[in-house]
Amino acid sequence: MQEESIQDSGDGELGRKIMEESESGSRKLTGNVALFIASVAVAMSCFQIYTGFAGELPGSKQLSVHLTFAMVLCFAYFPGSKSCARAELPIYDILLAVLAGGCAFYLFANYDHVVTSVGDAATYDILVGAMLIVLILEATRRSISPILPIITIVFLLYAYLGPYIPGELAHRGFRVKRIIDHLFMSGEGIWGVPLRVSATFVFLFVLFGAFLDKIGAGEYLINLSFAMVGKYRGGPAKAAVVASCAMGSISGSSIANTVTTGAMTIPLMKKVGFKSHTAGAVEVAASTNGQLMPPIMGAAAFIMAEIIGIPYMEVVKAAFIPALLSYFAIFSIVHLEAVKENIRGLTPEETPPMVKTFVSGIHFLLPLVLLVWLLLVVRWTPTTAASWSILAGILVAIGNNYYKSAFLFPGLVRQNTSSDDPAFAEYGSDSGRFFFKKSREEILGALEAGARNMAGIAVACACCGIIIGVVTLTGLGLKMATLITEAAGGNLFLTLLFSVFASIILGMGLPTTATYIIMAAMTAPAIMTISADLSLGLPVVAVHLFVFYYGIVADDTPPVGLCAYAAAGISGADPVKTGLKSFRLDLAAFTLPFMFIYNTKLLMIGTSFWELMYIIPVSLVGMFCWSVFIQGFWVIKTYWVERFVFLFLAFLLVNPSHLYVMGIHINQHVANLFALLTMFLIFVWQRSRRAKAAGDLQPQT
Repeated sequence: MQEESIQDSGDGELGRKIMEESESGSRKLTGNVALFIASVAVAMSCFQIYTGFAGELPGSKQLSVHLTFAMVLCFAYFPGSKSCARAELPIYDILLAVLAGGCAFYLFANYDHVVTSVGDAATYDILVGAMLIVLILEATRRSISPILPIITIVFLLYAYLGPYIPGELAHRGFRVKRIIDHLFMSGEGIWGVPLRVSATFVFLFVLFGAFLDKIGAGEYLINLSFAMVGKYRGGPAKAAVVASCAMGSISGSSIANTVTTGAMTIPLMKKVGFKSHTAGAVEVAASTNGQLMPPIMGAAAFIMAEIIGIPYMEVVKAAFIPALLSYFAIFSIVHLEAVKENIRGLTPEETPPMVKTFVSGIHFLLPLVLLVWLLLVVRWTPTTAASWSILAGILVAIGNNYYKSAFLFPGLVRQNTSSDDPAFAEYGSDSGRFFFKKSREEILGALEAGARNMAGIAVACACCGIIIGVVTLTGLGLKMATLITEAAGGNLFLTLLFSVFASIILGMGLPTTATYIIMAAMTAPAIMTISADLSLGLPVVAVHLFVFYYGIVADDTPPVGLCAYAAAGISGADPVKTGLKSFRLDLAAFTLPFMFIYNTKLLMIGTSFWELMYIIPVSLVGMFCWSVFIQGFWVIKTYWVERFVFLFLAFLLVNPSHLYVMGIHINQHVANLFALLTMFLIFVWQRSRRAKAAGDLQPQT
């Protein structure tokens, strides 16, 4: 059923191509060169797993080795331009890979010299540092986009041209040698927090996601989603939301999530009646929000924990309710769309059986359950928990393939004698060969994919480290905080708005991680300053989650929105139209940060278990009101006045703690009761209108 639908849509090759070029490079090497580069990628993953168990290397040695691998893989997998050959590795890229790897490895090979020469670097140190900075910019241009290197160059120029800059942003300026010394020799630049997090937490979680994908967990979660909600109205779209939530919490990548789940969900959404651009938009909105869903929230979440100095699980805890509300809003919008357009669900023949589907792949959930248990219950560090979960993934792959070879494969041999059977074509009747080859393909494939996907992230983190290094060298963060505070006139809401616009503009051309790092250095201090001046006492995690959210939703904000192009490649729709529709579907994520800034109980801060049991369902009802406002439909099409009533009710229910009307504080429970009563009255009113409309349509006798 699913395969036929996928074939009808052209197999989503364009979407997958966009994802592969964005995530892991467009170069498809062959022969001995491909084998060697794949071996380098596998070696990188093995190094990271080893240090995950044994402990990271001292000082910045871990970062040096990590960046060495990443630089080599970037120049191997990402060609310099679209016109470059995709099936071969030119000699100049080989030389660049060797030079980049050597410059990155310089710190490891000369560690004692480097750490004792900070502030007094030798000429050859400066030359190596300068080459590494240039090569990081080029590797980032290839693997991410030209925008991040351009922004980095602007920051470098700012460090040098300080005396010539007018106004409050001026500074005394620094010589080229001093800038490179600070960025390359110290732990404040390239070897700072972004790359450190990339070299420890992030890599292992990306590798964990690669293992789950290779062993078939992703396909299992998608099929399970269809089994759960596929039969209901608009079932494939609801399955897309559920599957993207599950996949996004594992992969932490918007575009990979879009393509992986979209290849199955988008064709089926079109089949049951969704328009092409709507089908793509649902997948984009749901996939983008995957980075908000714990336990794995993408690289930026780990960097956030490191920057603000709290355990990663505190970030996960704070992010849970907003992520739940965001996904519930998308699910509700999809449901209302299906009701409004009278879109059916899957037929019983098209829907996978629930129990059989669940049992068939329950073993795929074991690594994920282990990860959550180690993080939440045992309270191990993310690095150790991810390492053991990867090991569990390897054991599941081996056990699954052994089961197939020992119990299923002989059955195939006995029951199928056709020479056209794929099992015979590839393995003959040798079940042992099937077991070893399949296990090798899955394990080595995951090790290679994890490193390949991380190469671009690592160099982007190094590039962001350069930006952070300039900020610490020049004191730009404090200057920007002062300027934003003065421009906002000490008003928190205006400061938040400035941060939103800056995050979205940056996020249109930068990956989430880079956007968050820059905004955490530039605007988060301003928000904290306003909070202190007004004695609001905003928790630092709330401020950084605010910035984090807008960096993520920029992924599906027109006119860029790479995820929309990937989804449109599968659905066959206009990518701009798809992006605009996904922006509308994802508007809940645009408003939630304001709600949890003004009501930090939504982040599980300053509240109790029983209060949460009250807040969560009430907030879910509020997000449904938001969905009615977005769709303009509930029981029947709403009047424009009704839509704005629902908008008011949404804010009333989700953020009732500090409600003031004409200076009078309104009790939270009174506000909630008023909102629920208003919803009931509108529901009765709309049902009567629908009944009247149906009566008017009856033929006159």
